[in-house]
Amino acid sequence: MEQPNSLIIEMQNGNENAFSRIYTLYSEAIYGIIYSIVLDEKVSEEILQDVFIKIWDKSKSYDINKGRFFTWILNIARNAAIDETRSKAFKNSRKNLSTTYFVDILSSSDSLNKKVNTIGITKFIQSLKPVCIRIIDLLYFKGYTQVDASKELEMPLGTLKTRNRNCINELRKVVLG
Repeated sequence: MEQPNSLIIEMQNGNENAFSRIYTLYSEAIYGIIYSIVLDEKVSEEILQDVFIKIWDKSKSYDINKGRFFTWILNIARNAAIDETRSKAFKNSRKNLSTTYFVDILSSSDSLNKKVNTIGITKFIQSLKPVCIRIIDLLYFKGYTQVDASKELEMPLGTLKTRNRNCINELRKVVLG
């Protein structure tokens, strides 16, 4: 999808209709990212609303010349979802989960894959080396911190950071052709 620069500029100038159109363009993909981290529909919907409030409030801090808009909003969403999973209330709500919850997680992973795939990311990621797929999955879709991902992959933190940077550069080449 081509970046809607004119819409972004209109939103930055306070145009609520432009903001509404941006919400329509990106909300499904952002919801998919958030859901992949928190695995709870209601919480994901709440975070999604918070994320778009942040996008509206901080829109002037986004610079079209410094990076892709989707990457900017993806980082806002990822950080909000990770912050939620680290909150005491979220952790307490997860202490006594029933087995039904885990069945729901397994059955909903297909819908998550469809949501992520609707923005076309899956096909690009699948073309990367297996180590890149694993790193991107942990850091960007499952909400792992770099420290947690390095432990999970049994890889030194510095190595993980370097590989992540290289993998993202590879993904950039694949996406941009």
